[in-house]
Amino acid sequence: MRRVADQLEEQIVLGLLHPRERLVEDDLCERFNLKRHVARQVLAELERRGLVERRRHFGALVKSFTLREVTELYALRELLETDAASRIAFPVDAVKLAELEGIQAQHDDAARASDLRRVFRLNMAFHRTFFVLSGSQVLVDAIHEYERRTHAIRSVSIVFPQYLEKARAEHHQMIDALRRGDRDSLIALCRAHLVPSRDAYLNAHHQRSIAAAAFASSASNGVIE
Repeated sequence: MRRVADQLEEQIVLGLLHPRERLVEDDLCERFNLKRHVARQVLAELERRGLVERRRHFGALVKSFTLREVTELYALRELLETDAASRIAFPVDAVKLAELEGIQAQHDDAARASDLRRVFRLNMAFHRTFFVLSGSQVLVDAIHEYERRTHAIRSVSIVFPQYLEKARAEHHQMIDALRRGDRDSLIALCRAHLVPSRDAYLNAHHQRSIAAAAFASSASNGVIE
């Protein structure tokens, strides 16, 4: 069940499943060779992760977000992640720093190979390993939870090379700041790291609103038959 939920999570992050797209139990049963009760468990797990919402008369849909929800989620992530960065004790243990560098090396390789599934998983591993340095497991778990809840938001940016390259560069800058014990730079990087995916989603939402308004105007003027 968890394996299927993880696969669907990847597809949501990579934009293969779109916001408001329905997830139908019968389709899941056929596609993954599942019993119906297992398909229901998969949908419940995705809902628990904040990736799916259930609507009356529609069933399960990939979660979509209002502008306010996006803004509030990222504001909370900023609070959590900058707080974690502020708690990291310097100098950072050499073994832990080497572990983070190793994960990032794999992330670099996956990016060069355009293996976005590995990029996604290694990105999560990098963040978790980084925030463990805060020494607060409660904070690490909260960061992981809200990072996961924004996966559908990140789908707008993750497939574009310029966003991926920026994220990679910031990871390396974070490692360098850890090595130098530069807390101010580390906190600033954590804050800046969240901006591209948030703004890409907000911009896409704005562009869809403009397109919908133009379509409605054309229809009302009799341009569309």
